[in-house]
Amino acid sequence: MRSPSQTRLQDFDAAIGLDRGKPRWFEALWYLVKCFFFLSPLPFPSKLKCYLLRLFGAEVGVGVNIKPRVNIHFPWKLTVGNDCWLGEELFILNFEPVILGNDCCLSQRAFLCCGNHDYRDPTFAFRNAPITVKNGVWVGAQCFVGPGVSIGEETVVTAGSIVTNDLPANCICRGNPAISVGARWRVDNEA
Repeated sequence: MRSPSQTRLQDFDAAIGLDRGKPRWFEALWYLVKCFFFLSPLPFPSKLKCYLLRLFGAEVGVGVNIKPRVNIHFPWKLTVGNDCWLGEELFILNFEPVILGNDCCLSQRAFLCCGNHDYRDPTFAFRNAPITVKNGVWVGAQCFVGPGVSIGEETVVTAGSIVTNDLPANCICRGNPAISVGARWRVDNEA
């Protein structure tokens, strides 16, 4: 017999703590489109991909460049500003809204993850939260950005960093957990 403090994954209920936002048939249709146009290594035009994202409820600005193998879980919970670059094999697990400002670059294999579980709950209940990436942010290759995080304007997160807390504006951030290690832009009177 298990004690009440032991993990009981068989008691996990995916319907609790997750609003999918659309009916299952709509989600299934998106998966088909995603598999063919987004997860493919073929370089389908970004304009076509932007059109498809909008068709499925995303808010997408102009000048957005989407590379092959980009995995977007729920486009209807995605906002992408103008002139953003979405790098190859980027994964956006957006159980909650993900908002990308203008001029953002999300590099290869970055992972924006709005989904989490409460590890102190024996049923592993969802503990999801939105992600906000403000204007001019560059998230480097193979970074992880966790639920509830906001990255300040003009900040760079260097390759391989793990972002679990909000990051300030105009910084270079790196590490696990990512912390500010300096300013991104120098002021005119600095050498």
